[in-house]
Amino acid sequence: MGSATVSPQGAFEAGSFQEFTVTYTAGYFGIDDTGSIKVVHRFASDMGRPQFDNPTAPNYTTVEASNGAVLHVEYDMKRNIRPWDKTLYIKVVRGFLREGDQIVIRFGDRRQGSPGIRLQTFCEETFEFRVLVDAIAVYDYVELPEQPTIAIVPGPPVLYKAIMPTQRRVGQGFTLRLKGEDVWGNPTDLCDGTFTLKSSAPVAGLPETVRFTKGAFAVTVDGLAVHETGDVTIDLINGAGRTVCSSNPLRVTETATLLPYWGDLHGQSEETIGTNSARDFYEFARDKAFLDICVHQGNDFQITTPFWEHLNELSAEFTKDDEFIVFPGWEWSGNTGLGGDRNVLHMKEGRQIHRSSHALVEDKSDVETDALSADLLFEALKGEDCVVFAHIGGRYADIKNGHDTRIERSVEVHSAWGTFEWLVHDAFEQGYRVGIVSNSDGHKGRPGASHPGSTKFGAYGGLSCLLAPSLTRAGLMEALRKRHHYGTTGSRVVLDTRALFDTPAEQFSDDPNLGDVTSTMVSECMMGDILRSGDAQVTFRIDVHGPSPIERIDIRNGLETLEVFRPYSEADLGRRIRILWEGSEYRGRGRETIWDGFAELAGNVFESLAPINRYNTDKKFEQTAPNRVDWEALTTGGFGGFDAVLKDADAGTLKIHTALVQQEIRIADIGRDEMIFANGGIDRRIRIFRMPDENPHKTATLERRITLADDRDNALYVRITHEDGHFVWSSPIYIFR
Repeated sequence: MGSATVSPQGAFEAGSFQEFTVTYTAGYFGIDDTGSIKVVHRFASDMGRPQFDNPTAPNYTTVEASNGAVLHVEYDMKRNIRPWDKTLYIKVVRGFLREGDQIVIRFGDRRQGSPGIRLQTFCEETFEFRVLVDAIAVYDYVELPEQPTIAIVPGPPVLYKAIMPTQRRVGQGFTLRLKGEDVWGNPTDLCDGTFTLKSSAPVAGLPETVRFTKGAFAVTVDGLAVHETGDVTIDLINGAGRTVCSSNPLRVTETATLLPYWGDLHGQSEETIGTNSARDFYEFARDKAFLDICVHQGNDFQITTPFWEHLNELSAEFTKDDEFIVFPGWEWSGNTGLGGDRNVLHMKEGRQIHRSSHALVEDKSDVETDALSADLLFEALKGEDCVVFAHIGGRYADIKNGHDTRIERSVEVHSAWGTFEWLVHDAFEQGYRVGIVSNSDGHKGRPGASHPGSTKFGAYGGLSCLLAPSLTRAGLMEALRKRHHYGTTGSRVVLDTRALFDTPAEQFSDDPNLGDVTSTMVSECMMGDILRSGDAQVTFRIDVHGPSPIERIDIRNGLETLEVFRPYSEADLGRRIRILWEGSEYRGRGRETIWDGFAELAGNVFESLAPINRYNTDKKFEQTAPNRVDWEALTTGGFGGFDAVLKDADAGTLKIHTALVQQEIRIADIGRDEMIFANGGIDRRIRIFRMPDENPHKTATLERRITLADDRDNALYVRITHEDGHFVWSSPIYIFR
């Protein structure tokens, strides 16, 4: 069937512009008239889309036949079997190829001024230009046995991160980990230099300086401890005296029955629809994202029996108590009409996978074990030592169509696909008692640090914080079953929510709807607990400390928002206004909402601008005049936007123009309470409000008296919004009268 080569070969920086020539040389059969070849890339790849019309623009691509045969060329995002969906299709429409004739493809052809083609924004040791050949013109393709490959590597650091645990006991040892990331969020081994460490409180064993050396992806500082209670952060300071990053907060307490452990419970590797191997997946999670917990969740209809056995071997190999925990897991990927995506975490290896179908699994010898609907899945898992959570991806989970309280303990409200609070709202409407998790569902080989790149993934991947008695499978499974966890959109935040009772309340060992549960009388409880109380009111306590200032805290009882707390008053407001776009088109795959537009001032100017949640640097955000900013943006349920500092706090008007929202607003009318301009969809809107010029409030401790409803569960929880664009959700406390 021939052969293919790529030139140049070697390693290239992620997200850089390059030119590559892929040369296909026909084999013995040649290619017949109307035969074709495909050059395909993975679904996950966000390499620039080849274009054929503008030779001076990025991604210009040309295709020629050495013998002058006429070729038809087109690019399709889904013209081949997943995961190799993205296809450059080249058809011989006049003439044919003999053995030795060539098709020459120039990706990023620079001969007429194009800067080249932008490489995918994430790293891969063996990025393939995979070539498939239909030599006999029957539309039956054969993959070449050897494929052209290059390596994609990180660029230089543009930011640094310092990560610690979020809670330890007095005197308990911990580790500080530091890394640099390139402009696309890849941990980089190009860091070089000596930095000073400065802590907010005494830390035993903390060195004065740390040294980054080229070739290493991280710096680890072991043997640290804090001997007094309180919250601690550590700053990384460069040679010029500038703080390049601050760590997440570490809370030190005298005692603690449960400690927080951070995980990404959901992602995929190249064996299904992701990037890099499953082994690479776990090594990244442990060594570059600094997670405590990680779970591979491949689409079940793509998991062969040998690969499932390999995943079980990896989960056993990587699990080390008190260091790093892996659960054997898989994603039940049923169509939405049959229940939609669910994620399964097993306590032990060697369990049967119950696929939603064998769509991409040729071996049908175990087809009788399939569970073709969510209800059949729950029946198949009856009695299994496992937990399930509902997920929104390409398909969305319809928990009204299927749910089992025995094992489906949580819903995933955020991933790299976007933010989906409506899923927990569905649970409340049905009377389900579920916790909240947040993970990445990352496809780019970066679990726990899942930068979205420049594809349809519209958000940074999330993290789940499990409050567990130990860093073991048993301890973490207990946390999952009791809903003792909270989710974030990627930040590491200290969070504690509690209900305090005037008279003792009955706390159940499990959901009393299941029967055969025990109970104890308590005066307070934590997130995830289920209780019965005779009190008319309870005290709801919220304690949060994040790495970024708090913009707002939404205090909720089920579907009702009881209060929006902001840590600053009207008197604190200054010249800074915040303009946010958010929401999604609808629940399914086509949920992306385009917010391309501009903002323009009359009678005022922008003194400075700072984007929020702008992860795709391909998309424009630029000040085109002193009074105007233009942008390109999309949301898939979460939010983006920018802060603008005005020269005059109250002068003039602000014009907002997007396809969905056009408004003109007096600057003097913008206050602490947000203006909302909605346009259908799911919370699809623009919000505008004023903030202090500087907001120092990274911590908040609140107590609120909440009146309990008599006729339903009182699901008390919070959503915290931080200034850096991150959300945090606590799992609800469920109290019924």
